[in-house]
Amino acid sequence: MDTRMLWIQLVAVMVKEVRQTVRDKRVMFLLLVMPLVQLIVFSYAVNFEVDDVPTVVVDRDDSAASRRYVAGLLADGTLTEVARAGDEGEAERMVEADVAKAAIIIPRGLSRDLARGRPAQLQVVMDGTDPTRAGVAAGAVSRYFGEVALDLALERLRIRDAALGTTTRVPGVRMEPRIAYNPRLITAVYMVPGIAAMLVLMITTIVTAMGLAREREMGTLEQVLVTPIRPAVLMVGKLAPYVVVGLLDVALAVTVGAWVFEMPIRGDLTFLFGATALYLMSTLGIGLFISTASTSQQQAFMGGFLFILPAVLLSGNMTPIHSMPDWLQPVTWLNPLRWYIEIVRGNLLRGAGAADLWPQLVILAVMGMGILVVASMRFRKRVV
Repeated sequence: MDTRMLWIQLVAVMVKEVRQTVRDKRVMFLLLVMPLVQLIVFSYAVNFEVDDVPTVVVDRDDSAASRRYVAGLLADGTLTEVARAGDEGEAERMVEADVAKAAIIIPRGLSRDLARGRPAQLQVVMDGTDPTRAGVAAGAVSRYFGEVALDLALERLRIRDAALGTTTRVPGVRMEPRIAYNPRLITAVYMVPGIAAMLVLMITTIVTAMGLAREREMGTLEQVLVTPIRPAVLMVGKLAPYVVVGLLDVALAVTVGAWVFEMPIRGDLTFLFGATALYLMSTLGIGLFISTASTSQQQAFMGGFLFILPAVLLSGNMTPIHSMPDWLQPVTWLNPLRWYIEIVRGNLLRGAGAADLWPQLVILAVMGMGILVVASMRFRKRVV
């Protein structure tokens, strides 16, 4: 068969796949509308900033100093007072009833002990069902009273110097933070690239997995197999339209991220789309493999979901990979989503290119080719 005939067959399969996809309104909604909706919703919903932690206060000292301490502790907005309690038991019951997530208990004599330079203690009760908010609440209280103790110590030192007529030099360190790439620490700027990578994985994998299963259910696959089209041409023709869809979804995500969430675009978009093409080799290959192992669209959908869920959890998008157990971290090396997220964030946020991200590119290329080879072998065996 000459090359011209192969191209004619390939274009025919691609046109058939596009027409069949366009006629299915559910698939078109999944391909074009859902990525935009999910990108906006996820980017607004995921926020690592912790503010307004509901807090109940027990002030048993009831002095001017303790009231000043409570007001100072609540001033930055991390903790928000929702109630006052008369004793520790009442405060703990409020935490148990989910009225508050934290309780600050100031004992009697706190201000007196601090004024006299004695060790003083206060108690913070936190709801550990939300570790993030509990950690932030504990850190806010420790940081504030650490500053209070330092101010009191410096004040006592100044009083002593005034009485003795001496001058004590207190060494100090002034920190001037410089935050690169995301100076305002906007969560969406960090999350949009990762969410875009997740959406491309979900859409291309599930749609590809369901495509062959749909044709098998409708009986159109048998009609195609009686034609002289080679399995390789059939496979490429079915996958090629979704490569275009994946690239369009990435372009849409970058546009929405820059326009709605003020995400910077510091890197070369040509490099980004080239890396996306390597990434799509893996996502489409996985979808093709799942489709060959499925006899119905329901099985294909469930198979795609069973792959996507662990891939997202092990991608490092939500939780850092270095914080995972040591035995689990090597498993993330087999996850194409992990490497693509590193490429997208590095390119868009830091302006990194091929010279900086070549290890991730090589891994994506090798992984994609391996997955496609295995999937194509199984596809050929299934259709022949």
